[in-house]
Amino acid sequence: MSTAPRLTALDALHRSLGATMTDFAGWDMPLRYASERDEHNAVRTRAGLFDLSHMGEITVTGPGAAAFLNFALVGNIGTVAVGRARYTMICAEDGGILDDLIVYRLGETEYMVVANAGNAQIVLDALTARAEGFDAEVRDDRDAYALLAVQGPESPAILAAVTDADLDGLKYYAGLPGTVAGVPALIARTGYTGEDGFELFVAPVHAEQLWKALTEAGASRGLIPCGLSCRDTLRLEAGMPLYGHELTTALTPFDAGLGRVVKFEKEGDFVGRKALEAAAGRAETAPPRKLVGLVAEGRRVPRAGFPVVAAGEVIGEVTSGAPSPTLGRPIAMAYVDAAHATPGTEGVGVDIRGSHEPYEVVALPFYKRQK
Repeated sequence: MSTAPRLTALDALHRSLGATMTDFAGWDMPLRYASERDEHNAVRTRAGLFDLSHMGEITVTGPGAAAFLNFALVGNIGTVAVGRARYTMICAEDGGILDDLIVYRLGETEYMVVANAGNAQIVLDALTARAEGFDAEVRDDRDAYALLAVQGPESPAILAAVTDADLDGLKYYAGLPGTVAGVPALIARTGYTGEDGFELFVAPVHAEQLWKALTEAGASRGLIPCGLSCRDTLRLEAGMPLYGHELTTALTPFDAGLGRVVKFEKEGDFVGRKALEAAAGRAETAPPRKLVGLVAEGRRVPRAGFPVVAAGEVIGEVTSGAPSPTLGRPIAMAYVDAAHATPGTEGVGVDIRGSHEPYEVVALPFYKRQK
């Protein structure tokens, strides 16, 4: 039986703005409002407003919350200060990546784990199972939050117009409670675009009020509503991995070039430790395929799953590909054999429907904002 996609608190507003909607991870979400390129460029040069209410919020509380999260996740969550956040992963016992996460420490014994929409139930189930024996409670808070994001160089000025929170003192990967346009919110300096920006966690009942206030505050600064399509090209240019593409259960963090998130030095055991120690050893002695950037010499766009080739041999596979509005050429991320992973390696192409299109191997990210 098919089930209807879930609707965010802003669904009616998106439709009133003429958004093209799409089913994404079981949610009806805005794909675009008008031009994907215009939305992408607005975030790079001015600001964009996103509805990200499909993300999965899971609250962990209790005296043993830090010890539990250190056991359940690969990162050292116990060292995260109150008001700060950390990028981490949850892995299976065999080291495969179940999801990549951001964990916010809201208080001494309270954390919020934010999972990708498509993996939220998997993460919730895994955390619930792993909590046994710890003095910690795992709570599904997906219905307790709507999530709006303001991203782009104008975002600090736009948000400052509707809050008296100390945005200047809010560091990257930090969050603080505040009031935005009269609405209680967790204000986090995080995002998935490669730009400065903020993510605002609010009660769903307040989402429309906040969206309208931000739209008004940003009107003179070029803020426009943005959909999931430009979010994907923005994160691709910024070299940020997407679960299901660069990250999967078939890969460990070391296979994905993100072994740095695994903290073996933390106290005690954690799920997947033995498998990840073995993966770390393999990565040193026999490097796995490496995630690289590819920039097209022509105009044909590579897509996930397309083979990467050199001298007639398959040397890798594209994980994400799209036209890059910023570079003006198609780009891709791909896992390739280590021998072909050095930036500037010649003779590399992508097999696009039988034609080997030439590509330049480059270091990630493709785009880095000016500080």
